[in-house]
Amino acid sequence: MRVTIVKGSVDDRVEIRRVYGSAAETRFPKKGPVPHDAVHWIVEETLALPDGFWGKIAGGLHPDEVQEMAKAAGHASAARATVPDADIVQLLQAERLVECFEAALWSGGSDAASVRHMGAAGCAASHVDFPAITDAQIDAAMARVLAMHAEWSPAPVGYSLSFDWAAR
Repeated sequence: MRVTIVKGSVDDRVEIRRVYGSAAETRFPKKGPVPHDAVHWIVEETLALPDGFWGKIAGGLHPDEVQEMAKAAGHASAARATVPDADIVQLLQAERLVECFEAALWSGGSDAASVRHMGAAGCAASHVDFPAITDAQIDAAMARVLAMHAEWSPAPVGYSLSFDWAAR
């Protein structure tokens, strides 16, 4: 699956072309200095979470459907979260970890222990286990997020970032 994120002034556009020919497109508001969905790509790929956000998209869901799936399971808010169905566990783990990497990015980067501590708290609030990941994986993901930030932040409106999501 080929994904392209195009930088906008108010929101960014995501274009999705799946290997079997279907396509999807959506827009999402800016949530920070880099596209949230690009952080998902880095986190899910580097930390080996094949059934997170991008795995669901590769499986044929539209990004809006993935959000609705989480909401329907009570996970739009930690205060309403319950023990999730097994089919959204990695989705929730990925979301909690993406939040950690975004927080680390906003503060200039964090070490693996800090990301692990934040992630464990977020996963507990979502009633999922913290995934079995190594400090080396966390460090690699942090390096990739920081590199993407260095590329994306100075880029003008209209700049695009593309990546491939392979079936895992």
